Amino acid sequence: MRDLHESKPFVWTLLILFLLFWLYMLGARTLVPTDEGRYAEMAREMVATHDWITTRLNGIKYFEKPPLQTWMNAITFELFGLGDWQARLWTGLCGLLGIGMTAYTGRRIFNGRVGFYAALVLGSSFYWAGMGHINSLDMGLSGMMTVALCSLLLAQRNDANARQQRNWMLLCWAAMALAVLSKGLIGVVLPGAVLVLYALVSRDWGIWARLHLVKGLIMFFAIATPWFVLVAQRNPEFLEFFFIHEHFQRFTTKIHSRTGPWYYFIPLLLLGILPWLGTLFQALVNGLRKQVSEAQNMSGASNGRFKPTIMLLIWSVFIFFFFSVSSSKLPSYILPIFPSVALLIAVYLERASYKAIVWSAASLAILCAIGLAFIPRIPAMAKDSFSLPLLEAHVPWIYGAAILAFVGGVAAIRLARSHKDLAVVILAVTSFVAGQFIFIGHDKQGRYSAGIDHVPAIEAEITPDTPLYMVNMYEHAFPFYLQRTFTLVQHADEMAFGLKQEPHLWMPTIGEFVNKWTKDHHDGKKSLAIIRPSTYETLKEQGVPMRVVSQDPRRVIVTNDPAGIQNNQLDSLSK
Repeated sequence: MRDLHESKPFVWTLLILFLLFWLYMLGARTLVPTDEGRYAEMAREMVATHDWITTRLNGIKYFEKPPLQTWMNAITFELFGLGDWQARLWTGLCGLLGIGMTAYTGRRIFNGRVGFYAALVLGSSFYWAGMGHINSLDMGLSGMMTVALCSLLLAQRNDANARQQRNWMLLCWAAMALAVLSKGLIGVVLPGAVLVLYALVSRDWGIWARLHLVKGLIMFFAIATPWFVLVAQRNPEFLEFFFIHEHFQRFTTKIHSRTGPWYYFIPLLLLGILPWLGTLFQALVNGLRKQVSEAQNMSGASNGRFKPTIMLLIWSVFIFFFFSVSSSKLPSYILPIFPSVALLIAVYLERASYKAIVWSAASLAILCAIGLAFIPRIPAMAKDSFSLPLLEAHVPWIYGAAILAFVGGVAAIRLARSHKDLAVVILAVTSFVAGQFIFIGHDKQGRYSAGIDHVPAIEAEITPDTPLYMVNMYEHAFPFYLQRTFTLVQHADEMAFGLKQEPHLWMPTIGEFVNKWTKDHHDGKKSLAIIRPSTYETLKEQGVPMRVVSQDPRRVIVTNDPAGIQNNQLDSLSK
């Protein structure tokens, strides 16, 4: 059989089907709080206010992160309107960009099969494919960092001419600037640290002369600086909060309560790299052996040849270690290492025997077989009777995912010896589709988290002038789906810094809210509030006038509508 990676009809057919599925899945689910609702709403407010400098959430200054993703989402909304797939489009495109750059780099640096395998490995990795369909900052950051890494590899490759080296390095500098605008200084600090470590480990001091530092720095600052200057001019409080609080204190302290043990990211990496877990350690060891071999062959200094495998290994290990020792941990922080790990796996697979594929396929099949035994227990995880049917609705999708991945694993084992490329393709395709089954099956739970099923009831009760409140809570998706901001009551949370700057935008105590709510009731002015159930019971005992519009175990939605309350009381008396 002809090698599949050399068959243009096969590769293009596979690519088109993959793109169609990838893009379709961007709009297949409701936006799930907190990240998805937050970043969609920030972009919606940017479009509504026409303020592209001062980023806001719920109408409140919000400076935790730079604006690139908000800009891109806002542009998408301007072009295509508001919606779920529009809110995820930038994230989805960054995921695809990462896959494309990884494939192209593998092909140019190594060979065609490595590029083909790298695309399959990264595109089917559970974590990369999943995060590519979630509206969060980490995929945007990872996409830009992947461009930076791949551009560096392409610029420094041993057969690059002067023009190619310059152009790829300028793209690397531009990508780092966009990474900074995606999520802050780590967009340049992490690549810079990797470069220093690479020079030390490989003793390739000449790489510093090949970075086009002057032109690169000019391009970097030309892209990254303007927004920081403009936002600081309009908001003098920005610089200290962003650079001290959101960078130094976040990394060195537990200020955000996002702590975790040193091994926090290990299970996330093992789960996230599926279905390629069986080759992960071999690929890392293979990269380490290359580093040792290169070191043994060098006599005091580098031979002047660039060593891409060592760069990939350092990128993967250092970034993983960097976040492991940080005092602030979230699952998506290690996402930028997946493209480099995918390339290392592809390099290993290309030279390894069929047994490497068998190991990965067998690992996946065994995990799926074990999972099938535990799937019936999933409904028992329900916290209450309301969430039970939501979990039950997810079960068939999880069954489908486990069966599909199991079949794909078995098929890959059978084909590994005789049709290596086909075995890799089947393992990748079935695993990718299985992962998307799990995501789409979660939508009922996602709708509950977002509260979207309450939106029609709310819209029926309000006008554009109706005051809206969130009492002792903040629901991230409601502002986006209702296209309205809320007045926060006794709950500042992540908006605490912005509310210190503009304290008139909220009510710091429930007592203040009750006074205003009751006064509006007596004046015949209708208001609506979303309230935590425990808070609702307390207010009900105090005799606060409320009519329940809709509710579930997570929130109670009420109005102070005098006519509605009186009608409900009359109905109760008549019964």
